[in-house]
Amino acid sequence: MNQLTSEYLSKTPMLDYEDERIQILVTQQKWKQLSQYEAIGAIYTFVRDDILFGYNKDDRLPASEVLKDGYGQCNTKGTLLMALLRAVGIPSRIHGFTIYNELQRGAIPNYIFAIAPDRIIHSWVEVYIEDKWVNLEGYIIDRAYLNKVQQHFGSQCSDFSGYGIATKCLQNPEVNWVGKDTYIQKEGIADDYGVYAQPDDFYGKYGTNLSGIKKLLFRFVIRHLMNFNVNRIRSRGLGKLLTN
Repeated sequence: MNQLTSEYLSKTPMLDYEDERIQILVTQQKWKQLSQYEAIGAIYTFVRDDILFGYNKDDRLPASEVLKDGYGQCNTKGTLLMALLRAVGIPSRIHGFTIYNELQRGAIPNYIFAIAPDRIIHSWVEVYIEDKWVNLEGYIIDRAYLNKVQQHFGSQCSDFSGYGIATKCLQNPEVNWVGKDTYIQKEGIADDYGVYAQPDDFYGKYGTNLSGIKKLLFRFVIRHLMNFNVNRIRSRGLGKLLTN
């Protein structure tokens, strides 16, 4: 691992962890004073719950912009997670996939699905600890939003897909850091694109989910409707009109 350490700790245009806002956050949270295990847990929990589930204008935002937004999805929250881990000297990398967009139904209203592709770019973060890589995906959905979905579906603990979640047990998903893999959308994975040291390289190869007029519509109109819906679920819970 030693010869590869620099690659998995390096700064990139997307992983801009030397940005002042990121450095201030790291100092305020005192993450550098923690053990590696504790730092991973603290950073992971911050990205999961303090950076709310929502839709940014582009998957290729630098980490500092995701932090400024205060919300994100699998790809953008993953960029921030990688940057924060590297900022405290913990190696990280990205694992790219596609997922079936159907798992977003509910978070994304039905009327928006007409322009959405069947499969969308997805990723999780892998962190190196105790001589092995551990998969981190459970950071995508914040606890407040997850709680509202769990409350609506009661004691459900079988395969669940919807509202940005794809898990084998909605009431007990593997989303807490205990030194092992965490997942929240894994059951919706379609294609595996492998691991990359830098998110810049992954998105440079596979791009993002929309282009042309659809990308403009998403950036300036559609994502705001999606975020309104997600925020309403988080504050009020699920209702009959949310997916119409």
